Amino acid sequence: MKSGDPDPHAPPLAGLSVDQFMRRHWQRAPLLIRQAIPDFEPPLDAAALIELASDDSVESRFVARRRGRWILEHGPFEADRLPALSGRDWTLLVQGADLHSDAARALLSRFRFVPDARLDDLMISLAADGGGVGPHQDSYDVFLLQAWGRRRWRIGRVAEPQLVPGLPLRVLANFEAEREWLLEPGDMLYLPPGWGHDGIAEGPCMTCSVGFRAPSRHEFLAAFLAEAADSPGGPDPRFGDPGRRPVDPVDAARIPDDLHRKLADWARRWRPTVAQVDEFIGRYLSEPKAGVWFDAPTALGLKPFIERIRRQGIALDRRTRMLWRGHKVYINGEVEHAPAGTRSLIRRLAERRHLGAADLQTVADDNELLPILHQWHKAGWLRLTPARKRP
Repeated sequence: MKSGDPDPHAPPLAGLSVDQFMRRHWQRAPLLIRQAIPDFEPPLDAAALIELASDDSVESRFVARRRGRWILEHGPFEADRLPALSGRDWTLLVQGADLHSDAARALLSRFRFVPDARLDDLMISLAADGGGVGPHQDSYDVFLLQAWGRRRWRIGRVAEPQLVPGLPLRVLANFEAEREWLLEPGDMLYLPPGWGHDGIAEGPCMTCSVGFRAPSRHEFLAAFLAEAADSPGGPDPRFGDPGRRPVDPVDAARIPDDLHRKLADWARRWRPTVAQVDEFIGRYLSEPKAGVWFDAPTALGLKPFIERIRRQGIALDRRTRMLWRGHKVYINGEVEHAPAGTRSLIRRLAERRHLGAADLQTVADDNELLPILHQWHKAGWLRLTPARKRP
């Protein structure tokens, strides 16, 4: 960010306070914010974004419109396969840019006035003149920040969405624009869930899109019940029927009433424990997106690790998701019980995403938090803060 932006960590809401935004607009009404980030510098330039799209570990898509027909391709893409930016009617979308770029992660962090459990990722789109993905509707909140170039957005409420059949994209057939704006670098548009929107590039442009996690009831229950099926808990009696009378062969295929009653009773009476539900929610909300993997650092024993972090400090890897509730900490889909006496420290790590050397010097050598941090470091979930160079 340039010097024109006084606080590179401040929420990008221009003169609007976070409290005003959350009360008036969040999940309620669209909002256009002119110069949300004055003198905004994109976290990636076009060449860097195209390079990311060539990586098979990065989720990317190419959308184009040719002779009135929509085309959708999934990456990775070699740079020479993409059309020239001086062409027309194409868009490159790179999902999860925050997982691969510190600058993109820093931009996403400016939206942490919404809980981390709801914050999803930063998608960056690069478009030629006329590029777009058609009018569509999202089931989650979205901030659309113009990085460079200009894009015209048209928005409208869609009560009963209908899709154009036979397309590779979810394009709305019944979209009618109510309002429209031309966004320039630093401008940002917020849209609550369900608002139809259509963005068309006016000349080459780049747009940053901040999306949020909004699990549906079916999605959550499907994941929870799939896990509960492996360990339902409680007693495990097996059905028995001593003294059963023989049945007539013509009636043998009928499900016996007592067997049906017993199975139905087990199903109706099964309830997950409070601990099962609480733990699963934390792990579910901290689970990284599919395809995310971590690079293990150079092996470092526990004692050298402790010595180093007390000199340098630690920081969470930009891909790490870390949440807490009560005395439990959830990190990348795993759960840890915060050791007594260090709960405020481990919560600080989750909130700040780093701990300084001074923070760690207060932890006793035999504190069980240090082996936990060591394991997270070996997994690539946190890093040593780079040592300062002497002048």
